[in-house]
Amino acid sequence: MTTARDQIIETTCELLEFQGYHATGLNQIIKESGSPKGSLYYYFPGGKEELVTEAINRVGQVMLERIRANLAEIADPAAAVREFILNVARYVEESGYRTGGPITTVALEMAASSDRLRAACQYIYDGWQAAFYDTLAAGGFADDRARSLATLILASIEGGIILCRTRRSREPLENIAHELGRLIACEPR
Repeated sequence: MTTARDQIIETTCELLEFQGYHATGLNQIIKESGSPKGSLYYYFPGGKEELVTEAINRVGQVMLERIRANLAEIADPAAAVREFILNVARYVEESGYRTGGPITTVALEMAASSDRLRAACQYIYDGWQAAFYDTLAAGGFADDRARSLATLILASIEGGIILCRTRRSREPLENIAHELGRLIACEPR
């Protein structure tokens, strides 16, 4: 059973991804979640910033679990990363190019003006990057090289999602998947 608090958080997650932090108002969250106005302030006395922090933490954790599960399906790190990125490309396309960057919009809008939200985004990105690092390290990559490649993978995916949404094509992520797959496969271990 979904609680009113959960419904507020889920609605906030969706709205943030579709329209960003500044365009997402508390009145819209209340209306679309079907919650009474008082419940929002009851559950989130710190207001919008507290709610958004909770929302991005939740979606960040869900994504981390998906990343880890997808990467665990394939033993070869090059193939695992390639297939994960191709899955992201399909997901972005299936959403009509409306989703795929649940943290990106908040990070771009708020990193310079809200230390709380910047720190939350950093924590999420660090977790995602660690998942790629773990896959590479398990595949025999040296620590420094695994860290560097994990950064490249995450930055490529985030940038690729922006390009896919802008071009309304999954081709940028498909290109990234194949190029990173080749790079990782050719790396000495």
